[in-house]
Amino acid sequence: MAARSVQDYIDETPYWADGTIAPSSPMTAMQWRIWFLASAGKFFEGMVVFITGVALPLIVSEFNLGAMEKGTISAATLFGILIGATVLGGLADHYGRKKMFIVELVLFVACLVALVFSPSYIFLVTFLFGMGLALGCDYPTAHMVISESIASNDRGRLVLSAFAFQAVGALVGTAVGYLVLYKSPDISAWRYMYGAAIIPAVLVIAGRFYIPDSSHWLVSKGRIAEAEAELCKLLQREPHYPKVIKIAPPVQSGNRSEKDGSKGSYLDLFNGKNIRATVLASVPWFLQDLGTYGIGIFTPTILGSVLGAKAVYARNVADLIYNDMLAAKGAAFIDVLLLVGIIGAVFLVDKVGRITLQIVGFIGCSVGLFLASMSITVDSNSAMSITLLFSGFMLFSFMTNLGPNAITYLLAGEVFPTRIRGKGAGFAASFAKIGAVATAFLFPVLLKDFGTGPILIFLVGCSVLGAIITWLFRIETSGVNLGEM
Repeated sequence: MAARSVQDYIDETPYWADGTIAPSSPMTAMQWRIWFLASAGKFFEGMVVFITGVALPLIVSEFNLGAMEKGTISAATLFGILIGATVLGGLADHYGRKKMFIVELVLFVACLVALVFSPSYIFLVTFLFGMGLALGCDYPTAHMVISESIASNDRGRLVLSAFAFQAVGALVGTAVGYLVLYKSPDISAWRYMYGAAIIPAVLVIAGRFYIPDSSHWLVSKGRIAEAEAELCKLLQREPHYPKVIKIAPPVQSGNRSEKDGSKGSYLDLFNGKNIRATVLASVPWFLQDLGTYGIGIFTPTILGSVLGAKAVYARNVADLIYNDMLAAKGAAFIDVLLLVGIIGAVFLVDKVGRITLQIVGFIGCSVGLFLASMSITVDSNSAMSITLLFSGFMLFSFMTNLGPNAITYLLAGEVFPTRIRGKGAGFAASFAKIGAVATAFLFPVLLKDFGTGPILIFLVGCSVLGAIITWLFRIETSGVNLGEM
């Protein structure tokens, strides 16, 4: 039997024992297990990040924090993601996908448990940052665990459907926050909110021990026999098919062969053809995060118009809890918008292509932001102003999740060769989070100095630029064999 590549075996349509062709590339039980365990990681990310939004007023009150400390708590997890995506995510190229898939969630649970029992502000920031490191590692690792075990024609929708669980987790996180406040209206209720994720996360850790490692990665390290054994576990079916797996050694490419076991370097991201992939994966994601976190500044205004007035300040604990429950309801409303957009991306990504969807999404975002900017030119108390602002926000939220928010994540894990895929995807995620962190710290100051209108126009320009760069550096990966990247 002729030797073939790992992806050729995964993409193959199996034949049953009687010689009939099985349904088109059916997923094995192990492939579904891998998808579920990766989706769970994105779920926990959405859950704890949005729980932080609900928990923050209670944390500020319990520890009597000022504006600076409050901002640090808000940014700690985000900054951890920035560092973790590159520093830890890149280790998946060296130690393997499975090993880092386990390590990241162990770190997450350890920091989560410590956070629940945090006695002071310093411990809070430390453990929130630690959780961010773990979540940052998950950006490239979860993507690669799925994409390197899935048929090429199914890769886009399955990676994005896993990514959609981030929004599901956000919705569940805000619901947990609301329910905890309802059942236990106390300042320390935030500890129970975070604690709700511990047991499910431990169960997911246990499940991750029982999956095969990536055969793509093993081949890139020259470990062909191990790759064949792991691929047998991945493609285990009843009736058994394929009966024999014989993987071809990787072909030499340029001046370097992937069979030499080279770890690859971050400098490789900026060499030769890889620089095109690095720009495509990093810059549009950076611009997308600027827009997403930038428009978040205007969310309270929009929620106020939708949900109605609330207490201006908390006169006592009861007011604080009441205001926090209103905020949780508003956050849940936003989470539904996130889900609708991502579900649209799941259905369209393999039909219309990654590049088209990202460009259309960026253009839709710019239109939404422009509508929001037009609300500034009319009477702020008029129905027209509220309609323009609300319509612009709705369109932006839908289009960003239909396009760049989902597709930038997908492309970052597809456009790099196997030996530097973890580093490339991790670098792209970290570069994007620089935009998010800068927005969180700088936009409140810029908003005060320049006003709402100029900031919104700036964000319109960011979305237009994102569409242009996507087109200029385009690499379409829909249905492409990962071994060919």
